[in-house]
Amino acid sequence: MTHPFLDLPPLSAGRFAAIEDRVARLLGTGQDVVVMQGEALLPLEGAIRAAAGPGTVALNVVTGPYGQTFGNWLRDCGATVHDLAVPFHTAVSAEQVGRALAEHPEIDFVSLVHAEAATGNTNPVAEIGEVVRAHGALFYLDAVASVGAEPVLPDAWGVDLCVIGAQKAMGGPAGVSAVSVSERAWARMAANPNAPRRSYLSLLDWKERWIDGGRKALLHAPAQLEMLALEACVERIEAEGPGTVMARHASAAAATRAGALALGGLEPYVYEAGDAAPVATTLRTPSDVDASALVARALESDPALPLAAGGGALAGEMIRVNHYGPDATRGAVQGCLAALGAALVERGVKADPEAARRAAEEAWERATGPGLSEG
Repeated sequence: MTHPFLDLPPLSAGRFAAIEDRVARLLGTGQDVVVMQGEALLPLEGAIRAAAGPGTVALNVVTGPYGQTFGNWLRDCGATVHDLAVPFHTAVSAEQVGRALAEHPEIDFVSLVHAEAATGNTNPVAEIGEVVRAHGALFYLDAVASVGAEPVLPDAWGVDLCVIGAQKAMGGPAGVSAVSVSERAWARMAANPNAPRRSYLSLLDWKERWIDGGRKALLHAPAQLEMLALEACVERIEAEGPGTVMARHASAAAATRAGALALGGLEPYVYEAGDAAPVATTLRTPSDVDASALVARALESDPALPLAAGGGALAGEMIRVNHYGPDATRGAVQGCLAALGAALVERGVKADPEAARRAAEEAWERATGPGLSEG
C-alpha cells in the first residue's frame, strides 16, 4: 500500500533549485541561496567555519545563548574574538556596535542574532548593517527565528551570510535550513585554507559542485519530506502575504505583552516593547514562583499550548510564550494567558485572568484593526 510520506520519488535537481529560488524571493535577495539538509545549526556552524580562521578578528554580539555559541565556534576556528554582550532583557544598538568597531578597527567579521527566541529580544539589523557596511566587515546573521515574523532583507541590510530555518515563524520542520551567501563571502571562504571541504559542513562543496556546475547535479540525495515541507512553508507565506504573516506575529506579541501586564504576577522579561521579538514573548515570574513548575501546571490544562520555561539558568525565572508560525493566533495567546493565570491563582499569586483576556483582545484589535483576519 502506498503512503504519501513514505513512497516518495527522488527529488530532482530542478525541483531543488526551484525551491532555493523561492527562498531567495522570500528574502528579496539576488545572492546565492543554498538549502542545507539539516537543522539550522548546520549552516550556522558551516558558515562560521568557512569564513573564519586564525587571521579573523571578529566582533561577536551576544544578546542571548546563540550569540555565546557563535563566539565559541569563532574561537575554535582560531579567530580573535571581541564579545559585545548586552543584558538579555534588552537589544544591542547600532551605536554600541559602532563604538566597538571604532575601538577595534581591525575587526573584519561581525556575527549577530536577529531575534533570540530563547530570551525574547530582537536586534535592529537594518541600522547595525549600515554601521558594519561602513566599516567593511563581513556580516553574518542568524535569522532563524525572525524570518517570517519580521522583515529579513540580506541585500538591503548588507548581510553577507544570512541563515534561516523553517521551524519557527515559517511553521515548518526543524530538519531543513538555508543560507544566502554574498560574493565577497564566497571569496573569503575560498581564501580560507581551513574552510571545510569534502564535509557535510562545507558550503564550498555546494558552491563548487552545485552552483558553479549550473545546479545540475546534487551533492547527495536530498531529504524529500523536508524539502517539500520547506516549499510548502514558502508557498503558504506567499499565499497569505508576507506582510500579513508578519502582522499576525506582531499582533500576537502585542497581545501577549498587554495581557501579561494586565494579568499581574508576571512581568515582561524584555523591558522595552520595541526590543521585544514578535516571535516569542518572555515573562519573568515572582521570586518565590518557579517558572518550570508554573509552566508544567499550566500545560496540564492543555499540553498543546506554546508555553515553555526558559533554558538553563533561566528555567526558574523565565516563561516563554512561543507565538510563532501556526501559534501566532488570538486563540493561542488567550489560551496561554488563561492557563498561566489559573496556575498563578492556584499558587496564591494575585492575578486577574479576565483583565488579561480583555487587554490581549484590545491589543490585538489595535494592532490589526477590527474585523481583520488573523490567518
